[in-house]
Amino acid sequence: MPATAKRRFEMEYSINASPKILFPYIASASGLSQWFCDDVRLDPDHRLNMVWDKQSHFAEIAAQRPGRSIRYVFLDEQKRPLLDANYLDFTLEASRITDEVFLRVTDYSDHTDTQEQQELWESLVSKLRDQVGG
Repeated sequence: MPATAKRRFEMEYSINASPKILFPYIASASGLSQWFCDDVRLDPDHRLNMVWDKQSHFAEIAAQRPGRSIRYVFLDEQKRPLLDANYLDFTLEASRITDEVFLRVTDYSDHTDTQEQQELWESLVSKLRDQVGG
C-alpha cells in the first residue's frame, strides 16, 4: 500500500475574543472538547486522547508558547511517535492596528480534499466562535 502524500493546510480565522480567553480553548483537554472533537482525555503520560466518532486519536504536545501557540503531533495506536506524523498547529495573533485576533490553523495530514478540509475547519471555528461569544 503506497503512502499517501501529506499536505499542509493553513488558514486564518478572525475571532472576536482576546488571546487570553481563546488560549484555553486550543490548549486544554476541556477547551478542545467544547469545539474541536467529541471528547479529549489526558492520560497519565500527558498524552491526549482525542475522540471523534468513537475513535481514539492519540497526540502529544510538541511545542507550546503559553498564551500564543501550541502544536499537537499525532501518534500511532500504541501511542508511539511516527515518522512524518500528522500535526496540528494553533497560533493566536493579535493585530496591533485593528485589535482583531486571528487563529491560524496549520493542519498537516494526508487529507486530500482541500475543499472538504476547508469546510471542516470553517465548521469547527464557527463552534469555537459560539463558545467564546466571538
